Amino acid sequence: MKVIGIGDNVLDDYIHIRTMFPGGNALNISVYTSMLGCQSAYLGVFGSDAAAKHLQQTLLQKGVDTSRCRSLEGPNGRASLSNKDGERVFISSNQGGIAKSVSMEFVFDDLEYLQTFSIVHTSAYSYMDPYLERLQLLNSMVSYDFSDDFDTDLALSLCQYIDIGFFSCAESSEEGTMDLLEKAVNQGSSLAVATRGPHEVILFDGRSWFRQAPHPVVPKDTLGAGDAFISGFLVSYVGSKADNDGDADLLIKSSLEKAAAFAAQICQVQGAFGYGLSY
Repeated sequence: MKVIGIGDNVLDDYIHIRTMFPGGNALNISVYTSMLGCQSAYLGVFGSDAAAKHLQQTLLQKGVDTSRCRSLEGPNGRASLSNKDGERVFISSNQGGIAKSVSMEFVFDDLEYLQTFSIVHTSAYSYMDPYLERLQLLNSMVSYDFSDDFDTDLALSLCQYIDIGFFSCAESSEEGTMDLLEKAVNQGSSLAVATRGPHEVILFDGRSWFRQAPHPVVPKDTLGAGDAFISGFLVSYVGSKADNDGDADLLIKSSLEKAAAFAAQICQVQGAFGYGLSY
């Protein structure tokens, strides 16, 4: 199965240990799905600094195709973080660096290439919202991560173009989370999924509600756990959907379990997936 992450990449600067780790939602999905056995690609904009070079070298080592990416003069996306008892703490970011000033229209320069992917994933930080309708025209499952600071009205307006929407709702009530997921499906998404920090993940498919408890683990670093969950779910759900014997509920339950297991595994790694660069 082929998967492409389109949009954000970043160097997560762990200032407490003076080490930068590759990350960014779209990039993480590309790397994690590659780790899970997919033929994966990343499509986005790199800067021209040392951070950008480290990201590109890491993706090469991880076997992720970056052949359609652009590199421009300027700073790469970068975020400053710390870690407290295994929990990542965001401090600041440059909002994507040079990428925020570039139109993502170039993504569609090679439609034949895009059509080869079973899953196209993007995110709230990828500057791809104006192009979701065009992504929907591809022969792909479109996945989107709204993260945790979404505007509800805007998010729901985008769900008509998204097959699977992921939300981070650790600070929301269970009732509020379920209401959001129901509205997301009513707006057009086939599945809506909410991760909730240490609480059960909730999924709604328009018919039934599903829950998945996180696997118990003492985390070394929670950075990337949500992206790992998304990756584990997508690979299992989309990869098995074509061969499914008709038991849709069983497929969802199995995919949620595999996603939780992979997220727990990633929590044992420093940074999103390691490859730290000290400075």
